[in-house]
Amino acid sequence: MTSQIERSDSHMMTIQQVAKEAGVSVATVSRVINKHPSVSLKTRLKVEEVIKRLNYEPNILGRNLRRAQSRMVLVLVPSISNPFYAKIVQGIEDVARKYEYNILLGTTDSDVEREKVYLDLLKRRLCDGVISMDPAVDLSPLVGDDEQYPVIQCCEYSETLDIPYVSIDNLAAAYKAVKHLITMGHRKIALINSDERFLYARLRKEGYLKALAEFEIPCREEWIINTELGFEGGQQAMRSLLAQKERPTAIFAVSDTIAIGALKAIKEEGLKVPKDIAVVGFDNIPFSNMMNPTLTTVSQPMYEIGKRAAKMLIQKIDDPTQPIENLLLDHELIIRESTMG
Repeated sequence: MTSQIERSDSHMMTIQQVAKEAGVSVATVSRVINKHPSVSLKTRLKVEEVIKRLNYEPNILGRNLRRAQSRMVLVLVPSISNPFYAKIVQGIEDVARKYEYNILLGTTDSDVEREKVYLDLLKRRLCDGVISMDPAVDLSPLVGDDEQYPVIQCCEYSETLDIPYVSIDNLAAAYKAVKHLITMGHRKIALINSDERFLYARLRKEGYLKALAEFEIPCREEWIINTELGFEGGQQAMRSLLAQKERPTAIFAVSDTIAIGALKAIKEEGLKVPKDIAVVGFDNIPFSNMMNPTLTTVSQPMYEIGKRAAKMLIQKIDDPTQPIENLLLDHELIIRESTMG
């Protein structure tokens, strides 16, 4: 019973009691809690020992209010159904927690009204910054002349807005993927793309066209299909290609989810991959290595992208005036059974 009372009392400890027990001022205890560099090592260790012994828990909410900070980072994704975002979010969260931030994950479904609600959180100071992975979100109101908010673009980015971003070279990655198919002997290569309103879709198409042009392979418009980003979109697009009088012998899909949908449609037709049709995806989501056949794909460093985006945002929060360089990380073509079986 005594230990329960002691535990109960410990949660009601005040910063004044900690200061008295440690023989220092309340301001010194506050500086130790906030990791201020002006406190000597000896004093810091002494105060930290008292905090631990008394089981003192600082009033985080009060502290953040005094700092005018929420210690909350908003992360916007178009959908949580796409596995591509999971590793990125994990990278963001790991860095955020290291710097004592929490993340609020918002799924926008590319809905304008929902986007406004989320971005309003930043304007009302209910979060300290935003990492946006949704290409449909209009970030321009956050970077007007009146006020600059801490914002980082992740994966997808706008070329016209002066907002730092972290991504990969989508054009070069797509070029490499299509060149691989060409070197495997394919000249009838189709592209299953997503919505070309988005920069990544335009850049990956450009990489596809660049590879064809380099090897003097004519581009056939009927073999370029735009579809929804997902398994069903890939399935439907592949069915359209298979219904054509002349079929392609290889597919470059701009995402693994589209590519996996295409694999299903090819199997439904009784065709073999890669014997009849080779397939290359993009992203290297975990499912890509679990398919039968396993999927050749462009690997993005998803976890590292998330980590870098979080570090860039925290840097922007800490010093809004400091310029932050855009970052393009390396990619890798992972060759598997869907092109080499």
